[in-house]
Amino acid sequence: MNKTKELSLNGILIALVAIATMAIKVPVPATEGYIHLGDSMIYLASILFGWKTGLIAGGLGSALADLFSGYAHWAFPTLIIKGLEGLIIGKIVHQTARNTSLRIKDIIAAFIGGGWMVLGYYLAGAVLTNSLIVPLSSIPWNIIQAVGGAIIVFPIIFAIIKSNILDYLNN
Repeated sequence: MNKTKELSLNGILIALVAIATMAIKVPVPATEGYIHLGDSMIYLASILFGWKTGLIAGGLGSALADLFSGYAHWAFPTLIIKGLEGLIIGKIVHQTARNTSLRIKDIIAAFIGGGWMVLGYYLAGAVLTNSLIVPLSSIPWNIIQAVGGAIIVFPIIFAIIKSNILDYLNN
C-alpha cells in the first residue's frame, strides 16, 4: 500500500473508531466512564489492516472520542489501552498471510485484545479512583463491550473480505 493510501486509510479508521465510540454511550457512573461500540472498529482496523493501523486507529480514535465527549480524564489511559488493544490484535492476526475468509485466529485475537482492554480499564480505573474495589464494577460492562464489538464486526469483516475491496486497497 502506498503512503497516500495508508495515510488516508488511517485517517478514515481513526474517524470510524471515534464515531463508533461516540454514537452510543452507556455511562458507568462508578468509574466516570462509559461503554460503547468503538471496539468493533478497532477489531476491524487491526484484523484487516494490521497492528500499526490498529494501534493508530484504536489509540487516537478512542482518545479523541473521550476528549470530544467530556471524558478528558480518560483520554490518556484510553490512548494507551486502546492503542495496545489494536496492536495486540493485529500482531496475533498478521503472523500469517491473510486468505479470503474469516479465520478462527481473528476471533481469538479479538477476544485476547478485548481481554487486555478489560484489564487495562480496571487498572486505569484503580489509579483514577484510588481504589481496587470501585473499578470492579466496570469489568462486566467492559466484557459486554468487548463481546458486543466482536458480534457486530465479524459479519462486517466477512463481507469486506468477500467483496475483494482489500485487493484494491493493498495495490
